[in-house]
Amino acid sequence: MPPHLAYFDSHAHLSASSVLPDIEGILARAKEAGVKRILNICTDVETLEKGLLLQKRHPQISNAGATTPHDVEKEGESAFPFFAEAARSKKLVAVGETGLDYYYEHSNQEMQKRFLKRYLHLALECSLPVIFHCRDAFDDLFAIADHEYKKNAPAILHCFTGTIHEAEKVLSRGWHLSLSGIVTFKKSEALREVARIVPLSQLLIETDTPYLAPQSKRGNQNEPAFLPETATCIAKIKGISVEELAKATHENAHGLFGF
Repeated sequence: MPPHLAYFDSHAHLSASSVLPDIEGILARAKEAGVKRILNICTDVETLEKGLLLQKRHPQISNAGATTPHDVEKEGESAFPFFAEAARSKKLVAVGETGLDYYYEHSNQEMQKRFLKRYLHLALECSLPVIFHCRDAFDDLFAIADHEYKKNAPAILHCFTGTIHEAEKVLSRGWHLSLSGIVTFKKSEALREVARIVPLSQLLIETDTPYLAPQSKRGNQNEPAFLPETATCIAKIKGISVEELAKATHENAHGLFGF
């Protein structure tokens, strides 16, 4: 790894139960791969508590938190006060991942919308960026955000897998679009077209650890050390050097998360 390369993994679940047992090895491999900072996404009270402890031991880790749209029906009400307290006491650098998922619809749509609005309001109250999860629900996401979230307030569409038309709507709102290892998959031609059109100034890269390992590591548990494969793929698509891509996405994340 060239010494001047510095990646920012903008979305990883480091405090997940499948990741924590090997966290020291995972962080050592990330450092060796040039991943200098990692945003840990906390999705329930347990991962929030463990994420905050991780940050104390490892200053390269920061935390974001919210109940995912999958789980709001089951635990949204009980968990919200904990995420709200963490955001208000400046323990979080972003609110999320929140949003809408009509593909799986593990929680009913009205419940998902209700908690999306609550987390948007929390993000505005605390002057934090919001991290969206969205699948098969872009029309409702845009409609709710346009009504409930301040224009030009910072937002990230994490692990984007939508169409070019949906990407253009994300970008037109001034939001950032984050690409994961999915962009490297053999059948992801449409997503690679999205990667081509995203301005460098609105691009982030992520692993979504422990999910979605890139093409050469498929079948393995994902980890931040695998981020360079995704970066190299996107840089090639955009016709730029991986150094330029790493620098731009690192600077974008630093600006968004207030470092």
